[in-house]
Amino acid sequence: MVDLNALTRANADRWAKAKLTREAEFTKPARVAVANKGRYLAIARSAGMPDIAWVFIAVSHYRESSQDFSRSLAQGDPWNRVSTHIPAGRGPFQSFEDAAVDALVKCSPYAARLKDWSIGGMLTNLERFNGVGYANKGVPSAYVWSGTDQYKSGKYVADGVYDPNKVDAQLGVAGLIMVMMELDPSIKFDGPAPQIQPRPIEPAKEPVRDGMWLQNSLNRLGASPKLALDGIVGPSTRNAVRAFQLAAGIGVDGLVGPETFAALDKALAAGKPVPTMPVPPDIVLPPPGTQAHADLAPTFWGRVLDLFKPKVH
Repeated sequence: MVDLNALTRANADRWAKAKLTREAEFTKPARVAVANKGRYLAIARSAGMPDIAWVFIAVSHYRESSQDFSRSLAQGDPWNRVSTHIPAGRGPFQSFEDAAVDALVKCSPYAARLKDWSIGGMLTNLERFNGVGYANKGVPSAYVWSGTDQYKSGKYVADGVYDPNKVDAQLGVAGLIMVMMELDPSIKFDGPAPQIQPRPIEPAKEPVRDGMWLQNSLNRLGASPKLALDGIVGPSTRNAVRAFQLAAGIGVDGLVGPETFAALDKALAAGKPVPTMPVPPDIVLPPPGTQAHADLAPTFWGRVLDLFKPKVH
């Protein structure tokens, strides 16, 4: 039996001493987490948790499902199917939010009931969410401390199977919280958070259709190459949208309006990848004054450029 009070003190002490050893790797997932703060905060409030618990949800989402909103917070299984990994038999759900509230309220360690949201308490709550196998062995948890100097090696490579020489390639939640705090100064751990009764909000009946949702949807429908889940609708995402539009037989413009949303919903409901053909990326012409621009002059594109040259009066 793990002494949770002792584990909380140990994690608080490690936090005070910890230094990042893979700092550059933390930046991207930290930015994604902070960019989705509103979504995580809504889940925390729906589960009846204090606002600081959004951090718990954000970093758990990274560890459990690599920040993929098509996967459940509980164990990384698709939330629109019955889960097969522990906790098994959950779902299917209507949305990521519904699945997350279920994981926090109805699945061990029943995170929605936790009371200590100091940094030591937060880290111990996260360790319990993953399992206290590391604490039973008296070693720092890879789930919490990977990517910091508080962790050297040791990882559960399967349920109940511990390899003391295995180094966890995935980053730990403690270092992720450190970098998130740099990006969002409102994240503070000054002691136990006041246990207020936050105003519950109803989970959205429709998924939040942001950049992350779009990238997740396109990936699920067979986008090739797979899109980075950064929430930024840049050239790669627009190119994937055009490929989907072409396959769906709708207007091809790389923009996501009502027609494209409807086609995405229909394809996602079918649950099958959409066969797509590669679409050429956006054409970027060399700037005037460069040799590459001069080399275009005798070509077709050079003549096109001539058509759009500013007129001299």
